[in-house]
Amino acid sequence: MPRLIVYATLAIAFLSADVPAFAQSKPLKEAAVKAVTARTDEAWTKAAQIWEWAEPGYQEFKSSKLLADWLESAGFRVTREVAGMPTAFIAEFGEGKPVIALLGEYDALPGLAQEGVPHREPRPGNGYGHGCGHHLFGVASAAACLSIAEQIKAGALKGTVRFYGCPAEEGGGAKAFMARDGLFKDVDVALHWHPGTANSAGDRGTLARIAAKFRFHGKSAHAGGSPEQGRSALDGVELMAHAVEMLREHTPEETRIHHVITSGGQAPNVVPDYAEVYFYVRHPKSLTVRQIFERVEKCAEGAALATETRLEIKHEGGIAEILPNVPMSQVILKNLKDLNKLEYSAKDLEFAARLSETLEKPEPVDRIRIVSDRSGDTGRGSTDVGDVSWVVPTSGFGTACFVPGTPAHSWQAVACGQQPFARDAMMLAAQVLAATTFDLMTRPELVAAARADFARRTDKQKYTPLIAPDQKPPLDYRTPVKSGAAAVE
Repeated sequence: MPRLIVYATLAIAFLSADVPAFAQSKPLKEAAVKAVTARTDEAWTKAAQIWEWAEPGYQEFKSSKLLADWLESAGFRVTREVAGMPTAFIAEFGEGKPVIALLGEYDALPGLAQEGVPHREPRPGNGYGHGCGHHLFGVASAAACLSIAEQIKAGALKGTVRFYGCPAEEGGGAKAFMARDGLFKDVDVALHWHPGTANSAGDRGTLARIAAKFRFHGKSAHAGGSPEQGRSALDGVELMAHAVEMLREHTPEETRIHHVITSGGQAPNVVPDYAEVYFYVRHPKSLTVRQIFERVEKCAEGAALATETRLEIKHEGGIAEILPNVPMSQVILKNLKDLNKLEYSAKDLEFAARLSETLEKPEPVDRIRIVSDRSGDTGRGSTDVGDVSWVVPTSGFGTACFVPGTPAHSWQAVACGQQPFARDAMMLAAQVLAATTFDLMTRPELVAAARADFARRTDKQKYTPLIAPDQKPPLDYRTPVKSGAAAVE
């Protein structure tokens, strides 16, 4: 594939050059960015509403409707409930090529209900909170789409901009099902972003992940009066967890295995007839994840055999690692550097100072002025964007929506998500998405270079989803199963 490598290399060099031919499009690109800025108040109102709702994955009925209605009211053609998911949708504007996809998310996390204050103060309600900033993610992507649609309508751009409303990123893996079902087959390139504690872009990877719930069915009995008649499902869970701990020593570097016991019985004097443990297995390579997961399954089978319980495995889906794309990442990096003007107000600084007192590793707030090139890094998290990246050239970036040093999936991140600096970082993301979409629509050689890089990377390693061909989206993955299942004979 030498020709493809040459194309990608030329495209990267081309990005850094000062090419007068594009000078005439500069005012139009600036107009697209300004159109994003003009939507700041409207976008922030919608983000704040999604933050308030804080809906679980696959149950984001109000949040997804808000975004779909917003785009539909601006003339987008909206298709709802795609890929068998009630809260997934696609909205598009324009016609023909190129087709540029912008991804959006809007699901919240359990156990993170929090008021928008710099000390721990849980909010009443469903117990969920936006600890990963997805209330910002979907809104920024939609705002960018609306800006590009204006340019298409005015005749300044030609092509199609398409918003993908993606539910349940936090463990539900919706994009994997969307990719498997061919919803990206006519897309030329896809863009995404994510809230974080810093501004960064580059050729960065993530971890592949398989998730599953291991359910043990036993036989209840009086734990004191007739324990010999019981078969403890909880024993099965605990024995499996211990076996997996022993397995850790014999896994490849960069492996991550973590779990929670989601059900373990109701009373100490009753032998539990049902127990469940929820496992994640991660690694930078999908093939390795699959191999490790097979060994985790053996741990479960052994535990069931030893405790004379029945094992049921409920697969919650798997997601691939992100396949990087150099040409696209360099376009994004340049736009992020050009557009970053983030500054903390006095109010922001006061909030940050108080929140930093609760952090393990607080960091200087002035890092929001910096844009980092994360090329070559592998993030320690997982995202179902990975599956999209294996079927279409994909690239993304992050902006500093949280106080530096704030861990994601924390109450501190939830509190940050309601602050003015989160609004500003969200709008920066929307500007970068709009600017990058403009570049891709006006410079066909960039799309060609991105697709050449994608073809080179996938030439010898084809996409194999970590979900089964017949697996359905786990719409109930946030719903706990109560005890009382049928006992083993």
